[in-house]
Amino acid sequence: MSSDHSPVLGVPTNIITGFLGVGKTSAILNLMKHKPTNERWAVLVNEFGEIGVDGSLFQGNQSKQQIFIREVPGGCMCCAAGLPMQIALNQLLSEAKPDRLLIEPTGLGHPKEVLQVLSSEHYRQVLSLQKNITLVDARKLSDTRYSDHDTFNQQIAIADTIVGNKVDLYQNGDAEKLAEYVAQFCHPETKLVFAHHGNIPQAEFDGNTSFYRHQADEHHHHHHHHQNDKPLASELPMPKSGMIRATNQGEGFESVGWRFSPEKQFDHQRLRNFLVGLKAERMKAVFITQSGIFGYNLTEDGLTESELDDCLETRIEVIGHNIDNDLESQLLTCLVN
Repeated sequence: MSSDHSPVLGVPTNIITGFLGVGKTSAILNLMKHKPTNERWAVLVNEFGEIGVDGSLFQGNQSKQQIFIREVPGGCMCCAAGLPMQIALNQLLSEAKPDRLLIEPTGLGHPKEVLQVLSSEHYRQVLSLQKNITLVDARKLSDTRYSDHDTFNQQIAIADTIVGNKVDLYQNGDAEKLAEYVAQFCHPETKLVFAHHGNIPQAEFDGNTSFYRHQADEHHHHHHHHQNDKPLASELPMPKSGMIRATNQGEGFESVGWRFSPEKQFDHQRLRNFLVGLKAERMKAVFITQSGIFGYNLTEDGLTESELDDCLETRIEVIGHNIDNDLESQLLTCLVN
């Protein structure tokens, strides 16, 4: 905890957004690898599910110090007049006193309203809103589940820079379709770049956002969320059973997730076989296995595995449509007896 009581002022702040599975977490991990050693960075990450996995992935992947991470799980962090977001952000700024702030809203969140909170009078002196980065997988543009989704279109609308991510997987014409889409639906100043594995040049994050200039022209979508006063699953004390399960739904998707106490180890090979066979839009996890600690990321492009330095407990979150009710029993068979 810093002993410096000077006020936090003008922190360069980027929102990094994009729909489910487009590579936001990879982009932030890549940025973190190139953080100047003399700088303190803060990352505020928002997740659709209640379990909270991204914080563990970030912590487990980074070996450099002076990176401070806080999660807001359980759906769009701008709910309830932005209160969950403001509490987490204020705590993060107070603790980190950062030289840069990165904010990753959930792929099913509402980035316009997140921006409205950040640009409010309360944060006007504290934050310096830099370019908003929206990652897009050009292969999805013909899928109406994306192109007709209000969140997807909000992500496009707020972008200062559109990143056509996973360009190495595109077919002929995909990049051109994205360029046409940006020209049709984005503001004229919006820049388009292409990347693979979330490798975005640092220079793309610098410069003031144009959000202030354009927000007066936009119709603000006011959304409503079910509010629940009970604690999130990510905050509950671990019961004697050593397992917590949580579900969430909204924006046309559902999630189910689990936390396991660190004493429960998983069989590495059985676990991989289970995860490879998952049918879901998205899966993120950190697992304690008898072979070490691993992070997992599943999209329609396949499963990736990375070895992590550490984690406090096993966590997994699955997002999709009509999730298999038998997932829990399948997951439990992967435990080491």
